[in-house]
Amino acid sequence: MRQLTLAATLALCTLAFAADNPPADGKWIDLFDGKTLDGWKVIGCQAEVQDGAIFLKAGNGVVRTEKKYADYTVEWECKALKDDNWDSGVYFRCIDPAGSYPWPRKYQVNMRKGMEGNCDELKGAKSTGLAKDHEWNRFKLTVVGAKAELEINGKPAWKADGVTEREGFISIQAEVPGGGQYLYRNIRLMELKSR
Repeated sequence: MRQLTLAATLALCTLAFAADNPPADGKWIDLFDGKTLDGWKVIGCQAEVQDGAIFLKAGNGVVRTEKKYADYTVEWECKALKDDNWDSGVYFRCIDPAGSYPWPRKYQVNMRKGMEGNCDELKGAKSTGLAKDHEWNRFKLTVVGAKAELEINGKPAWKADGVTEREGFISIQAEVPGGGQYLYRNIRLMELKSR
């Protein structure tokens, strides 16, 4: 009886772990090669490659993947170049901007000063104090089904539920006139198996 209880406990622990850590195919894909904007589309802004990073040079718009993704983990590093009041963001499972609005309507991991990592469209997706001013910061976003979670510089930032879009582009927000120039590098993605 004791062995059966132990086996049942281990099975439950395994199921709980699997629920929080969906299986991955184990292959990272470099979304940005550090040399060109191959695989990306520039909409409404100016962007170029500078010293191995995507340099958001001018305008209000996005630099987005050519491919849509559903369930995945995506990592990136970014750095604000403006002295103060910087602003940018990374949209996930988004569609292209529509009408006169230069950015997608949702879902955005904010890179605005003091709001780095926040996703206003998801309840509880708030973070404070994990990003470093005027330095490279590493972000790791995992999106599976309706759930999303974020790490900043290797530390948990938030977990949230309520993502309604099943797939979409990954778009980097250029908000240069108001938020200044930004650099993005080491952008990679691992697709996760659907459950």
